[in-house]
Amino acid sequence: MLLITLGPEKSAKIFKYLKEEEIEQLTLEIANIRAISPQVKQDVLNEFYEVCIAQQYIAEGGIEYAKQILEKALGAENAMEVINRLTVSLQVRPFDFARKTDASQLINFLQSEHPQTIALILSYLRPSQASGVLAALSGEKQADVARRIALMDRASPDVIKAVEREFEKKLSSLVVEDYTTVGGIDSIVEIINMVDRGTEKNILETLDMDDPELAEIIKKKMFVFEDIISLDTRSIQRILREVDNHELAVALKGSTEEVKEVIFSNISQRLSAMIAEDLEYMGPKRIKEIEEAQQKIVNIVRKLEETGEIIISRGGGDEIIV
Repeated sequence: MLLITLGPEKSAKIFKYLKEEEIEQLTLEIANIRAISPQVKQDVLNEFYEVCIAQQYIAEGGIEYAKQILEKALGAENAMEVINRLTVSLQVRPFDFARKTDASQLINFLQSEHPQTIALILSYLRPSQASGVLAALSGEKQADVARRIALMDRASPDVIKAVEREFEKKLSSLVVEDYTTVGGIDSIVEIINMVDRGTEKNILETLDMDDPELAEIIKKKMFVFEDIISLDTRSIQRILREVDNHELAVALKGSTEEVKEVIFSNISQRLSAMIAEDLEYMGPKRIKEIEEAQQKIVNIVRKLEETGEIIISRGGGDEIIV
């Protein structure tokens, strides 16, 4: 009823975040609903809004905080209804305290931990936090932790509780006694996508040696600067319209001839000549500067992919037909 009320455009966006079996179940339910009265539509929207607000309050300050705020807004009885409804359908994730902590502080007490412990905690953090911690680890440990996150599937509540106790924090009372899905390929790809270029290269190169099969799976799911050669002409030209010419020259300073050839073939002769001249007279550049310039271009690629302006073929039956 909520999806019908929201309409096809918004519902389609929500479907992207659901599992295949969930989409099938919802599609069947929607097909079986013949009509919804305006009053029921309004009630469904109100209920959904209240649950969203309650979840936000819980994330900010916990159950008691949410209850106090909701009581003022909805009254004691309605507030408890919303909280009860929420706790049945949603869970407050473990390591909630860590997600509210700055990455620089997390690094201090995670550096000395066992790689498996680090992997478990990073799997529960926001990708922006986890990438900061991962980048600060030693080169050897970076790849080890990345591999453990990628191969992680489920963690028992007992293990989670033990790790949280080490950091003198209690496991949320909302965690159900079931195995919680955590980590996985998508998790580590999202984290690696946010680390700096040097960390990214180190992780992928080390994984190439230690576990080439896993490294290949991860690479297929993410986009690195050199992958620009695999894009179609229209996508490359769209990307280059967003790139600063000087940044492009710096990025090309450390690239292969194949990458340079692809870039030059997708810009005007005049601009090609300018960038070629810039490269010739640029002089030595720190690797970090080159990697930062390349990362900026990769970020543009990922942003354009997210907005649907370009499509990246990632293998596994995901070929593009133009």
